[in-house]
Amino acid sequence: MKVRLFTDGGARGNPGPAAFGFVLEAENGDLLASEGEAIGVATNNVAEYRGLIAGLERAIANEVRELEVVSDSELMVKQMRGEYRVKNEGLQELHAQARKLAGHFDAIEYRHVRRAENELADKLVNQVLDAEQ
Repeated sequence: MKVRLFTDGGARGNPGPAAFGFVLEAENGDLLASEGEAIGVATNNVAEYRGLIAGLERAIANEVRELEVVSDSELMVKQMRGEYRVKNEGLQELHAQARKLAGHFDAIEYRHVRRAENELADKLVNQVLDAEQ
């Protein structure tokens, strides 16, 4: 069964108060898990990676074998695909952690979408940030 992981991160200010959100969805559209969490002051890119890592960890805990990661972060998607190098020192450790987690899956692919196609994860991020104010 292929599962979709919608993931997002955001910061109000860059850096600023930050949060991530993820939604884990079965192939038939059933919700397997969702979470939004504040992570303190961080950049948008750090928040994006924290959301990816949390979602990958939940997918592993749910014994998912095949995963499609859907994100509106072009930078993160291209870095995880190996198309872009990770130049930012602050992201290198998070990228390495995400790559290690990705190794747990039989198959994993990354798809970049516009924010409108990542609505549920984006909504979780904004709900958390709104609650933090």
